[in-house]
Amino acid sequence: MVNRVFCSHFAGFIQQFIEQKNALGFPYEESIRILQVFDRFCMDKFPHETALTKELCMAWAIRKETEQNNSFRNRLMPVREFARYLNRIGEPAYVLSPDLSQKGPRHMPHIYSEEEIAAFWHTLDLIRPRRGFPIRHLVIPTIFRLIYCCGLRPIEARKLRVENVDLNVGKLKIMESKGHKDRIVMMTDDVTELLRQYHKQVNRIMPGQDLFFPNSQGHLYTKRWIEKTFRIMWDKTGIPVSAEKPPRIYDFRHTFATHRLYMWLREGKDVSAQLPYLSAFMGHSQLSDTYYYIHLVPELFTAMSGLDFTKYESLLPEVEIDE
Repeated sequence: MVNRVFCSHFAGFIQQFIEQKNALGFPYEESIRILQVFDRFCMDKFPHETALTKELCMAWAIRKETEQNNSFRNRLMPVREFARYLNRIGEPAYVLSPDLSQKGPRHMPHIYSEEEIAAFWHTLDLIRPRRGFPIRHLVIPTIFRLIYCCGLRPIEARKLRVENVDLNVGKLKIMESKGHKDRIVMMTDDVTELLRQYHKQVNRIMPGQDLFFPNSQGHLYTKRWIEKTFRIMWDKTGIPVSAEKPPRIYDFRHTFATHRLYMWLREGKDVSAQLPYLSAFMGHSQLSDTYYYIHLVPELFTAMSGLDFTKYESLLPEVEIDE
């Protein structure tokens, strides 16, 4: 973990806040980075302020012209959490309203057909070793399969650490995920075996790595790299791409959820009773995020459009973890 230095009047409180998070077992790395930027902001704009006032917080909450909605929301969350911490220990602090950073319109995902997925897997399996990239041909086929088979967010797969992958039980511990929640993801036997074989080969070539999917230097793969790799591999399938709705990596997660609903429908299961479990598995902060997938399965939407899903909210976990 990078050692962050804080220098504003809030430095001591920020350090205590981070120590509390770490003591609970949460690395909190991305939020620490944001809090360091906030610390510099306080030094530059409010150098004499010793309380987290509304004026200070609202100045931090001004959205930049180049800032996308999700980035804006992610920048406000750690400061909101920090203010709540200050209130808990008896320090006055203004808490930014969640209404300042509402979610934007939801992207309509591309739901992959079984034929498209099979074609993509085939393309990945044709990757050959390259000089200077000793494990690239192992990482690429495995990380994309894991994203789809477990419904992971791409960043969750990229940030996986060896210590959080239990290949004996078949369990992933997802840390620092969206909405300040971590979760346990259980894998099927075939996915677990896939990861066992992958890790065995990688460990033989680059032993002792901390990251489960390291790049050739042992570092974290970037968002730009995985998106570029996906586009290159998808082009090799020869499957036409819609200019209006091109496939994305994140759509594997959407496809996982939709395929799971179709499977329950075919099996005659009570999908409404299964939704809270799917919601917890995927790490959704509220059941309505999972209910969204009903709209992508017309048969389910017709059958369940009048159902009140709010009664299942109590089944969801309420563990506050870092994104």
